Amino acid sequence: MRKSAVLLVAVLGIALVPGTAAGSGLGWGATWAASPQAPTDVFGPSWGPGGFDNHSVRQVVRISEGGAAVRIRLSNAYGTSPLVVTGATVARTEVGAAVRPGTVRHVTFGGGRTVTVPVGGEVVGDPAPLPVPPLSRVTVTLYLAGATGPATSHAFAGATSWRASGDHRADVVPDAFTETSSSWFYLAGVEVVDFTPRREVVVAFGDSITDGSGSTVDADNRYPDELAERLGGRLGVVNAGIGGNRVLNDSSCFGEKALSRFERDALGQSDVRTVLLLEGINDIGFPRFTFECTTPNPEVTAAQLIAGYRELIGKARAGGVRIVGGTLLPFKGAEYYSDAGEAVRDEVNAWIRTSGEFDAVVDFDRALADPADQDALLPAYDSGDRLHPNDAGYRAMAEAVDLSVL
Repeated sequence: MRKSAVLLVAVLGIALVPGTAAGSGLGWGATWAASPQAPTDVFGPSWGPGGFDNHSVRQVVRISEGGAAVRIRLSNAYGTSPLVVTGATVARTEVGAAVRPGTVRHVTFGGGRTVTVPVGGEVVGDPAPLPVPPLSRVTVTLYLAGATGPATSHAFAGATSWRASGDHRADVVPDAFTETSSSWFYLAGVEVVDFTPRREVVVAFGDSITDGSGSTVDADNRYPDELAERLGGRLGVVNAGIGGNRVLNDSSCFGEKALSRFERDALGQSDVRTVLLLEGINDIGFPRFTFECTTPNPEVTAAQLIAGYRELIGKARAGGVRIVGGTLLPFKGAEYYSDAGEAVRDEVNAWIRTSGEFDAVVDFDRALADPADQDALLPAYDSGDRLHPNDAGYRAMAEAVDLSVL
């Protein structure tokens, strides 16, 4: 048999072995992810609330670790009816909505091209024999022939998605894809085949700063992207950030609280070895806001946040996963800044640095603070809102990570 055929047989064999999808160190490793959210149009027109009907949805993702074959994960976590995916393809990305000729692979699910995802559920595709290099872009196209109802989404993609009427899942040229969105839909993960005997995946878990708010759209400059570049594709790095997310309270717009989604979005990633946690600034700031996305918004103490961190640490340890704590970035001058909130941030950061309860610490605060005012972001790292870093700031965050702790 040819080498490629032998490899595909091996991949297919692994796919059939129970337990290899998560945490075995042999089988599949997450190389890209987006945490599912309930659809919302509170921030402007969105395809999410209305869903799709006879549409092809094309989404481009930049993977971290490469592999000889890929598979995709689709989520209907917040759907109101079973989701019928008529067909899906994966391909190497060319430019925009175009894909490289000769790389289109039809995705199957249990051997068939059509799959139904139950309400609240997820499905995993079969292996697609598409070799992908580290840090390359992959295009996933879903064809949804019937009305889907509200679409499980990821609101702030920091990337462009495309939509076309009709079945264009196998199109190489982009001409039919005339509508765009800045969200992702249904696509929760991309995985690559992994033959190494150790766990290989780092999950960056957090809020909009992990999600990449303030970074250049379509440039893949979020801090987890920059961290993947530092690692050179040696480990998978996936992004489990949700803009506006909090540790202790749910939001109708910004997702379930970290304490509720941690098992799914962090520990549920295939082959996870380490979680890098950076979350809590919205818990501190949101009491200054009173609109639908921020309620409930009680005042939060450092002790309450620390209790939340301890719960997440316990969940990680129970799953045999390392957890690294990131200090909260400066936010003086941000819209929801207050002196009282700054006191909570200082107390939380002191605990993260000195408690010894995390397996390791990354001091994002000191890496991005302005030496002239350590409660504020360094202007060269500020995207403009005094809260979110710009591309240079996200690069500085990635450079602050000691790779040996991952």
